[in-house]
Amino acid sequence: MTTIVLATGNQGKVKELAALLNDQGFEIKPQNTFNVSDVAETGTTFVENAIIKARHAAKETGLPAIADDSGLEVDALQGAPGVYSARFAGEDATDADNNKKLLSALNGVKPSERTARFHCVLVYMQHAQDPTPIICHGVWHGSILTRPQGEQGFGYDPIFWVAEHNMSSAELPRTLKNQLSHRGKALSQLVEKLAQLSK
Repeated sequence: MTTIVLATGNQGKVKELAALLNDQGFEIKPQNTFNVSDVAETGTTFVENAIIKARHAAKETGLPAIADDSGLEVDALQGAPGVYSARFAGEDATDADNNKKLLSALNGVKPSERTARFHCVLVYMQHAQDPTPIICHGVWHGSILTRPQGEQGFGYDPIFWVAEHNMSSAELPRTLKNQLSHRGKALSQLVEKLAQLSK
């Protein structure tokens, strides 16, 4: 098994990524296993932030690293919260705080104008100085509900409506969510590219 450090402490992300990569012969360990320090996400795009996090984790551990930067883009808010999705309601905001702020910002916006999409950029770096990191991008289209629905998932899942399945992201069975989601799409690209690397 090749050990890869995952540049996040978010247990939801660790579980999702580990479930999909363990079968490919990769052992995913979150960066807090190695006491990796936090790094400022100073990028203005998902790609920049993912590279910053992957490089930092690879540098501090000496291991290959995967980082993801993901977020929600809402059309009625000119693309917000975007790269600030995790801290939309402030630096120490909880998922519930962020959802509440987003719903408040969309108060009065009619259903047809509540279109949104999740983005996930995954970056794999073989080492901190890797000049050609693998970059994968997945997108998941949906819309924003007027109140939370469902108990599963994390982040904005309870307010992200998936019309073709008539339920929120937080109501989807995990295996189905992994197939549909922005992270699942980016990850399937990454798995394919990592398989080519190991040939």
